[in-house]
Amino acid sequence: MTKLSVNINKIATLRNARGGETPSVAEAAVKIQEFGGQGITIHPRPDERHITRKDVYDLKPLVTTEFNIEGNPHRSFIDMVLEVKPEQVTLVPDADDAITSNAGWDTKKHLDFLTEIIAEFKNAGIRTSIFLDPTPELVEYAAKTGTDRIELYTEAYAKNYTLNKESAIKPYYDTAVVATDFGLGINAGHDLSLENLKYFADTIPNLLEVSIGHALVSEALYMGMENTVQAYLKRLAKW
Repeated sequence: MTKLSVNINKIATLRNARGGETPSVAEAAVKIQEFGGQGITIHPRPDERHITRKDVYDLKPLVTTEFNIEGNPHRSFIDMVLEVKPEQVTLVPDADDAITSNAGWDTKKHLDFLTEIIAEFKNAGIRTSIFLDPTPELVEYAAKTGTDRIELYTEAYAKNYTLNKESAIKPYYDTAVVATDFGLGINAGHDLSLENLKYFADTIPNLLEVSIGHALVSEALYMGMENTVQAYLKRLAKW
């Protein structure tokens, strides 16, 4: 079954809006895992507008499933990840002032850069994933970097799902097939929700993990976190 990793950035955003420690990022991570979440994802940014460096270190001993740290691989980010040693690092080429991730890597253009960074992480025993647009031509270059996985950037799928789900998913399916041929694992994330997740998970071959934050946390405001996590797990179930 495809694993559910819950991105808890929005919990930190809510906490930071008021100051203090409520809601607690640490408690949220523990509870999400108790409720069945199979991983915790965070995306610390240089301005610490949501997840802070302190959060990263505080969460490490609390994540007993899979710890996935996303981010743009500036030197400070690389050094932090190498020190914390999460199970997975996901490389995302977002600008420092980006509201949210908005593009995948041009793996051909940045081949040498990514290859060098990924070697550092793999030498430390950390699984690597590259954030990638659904572009089959870029998969070959992703594989050349030595990465273990790609993470399909699913904003376009989510945006077009209600218009025509078959056409919306086609480039993702095509990219996943090529990635499988190259021996790459496949993750996915960005704007996946209770509405559009099941069709995506049922259609994409060899989908190992989805990382979901904004929609899941938003839906939890109405449904409660435990019910929401369970609802996502049901969408991912193959029965």
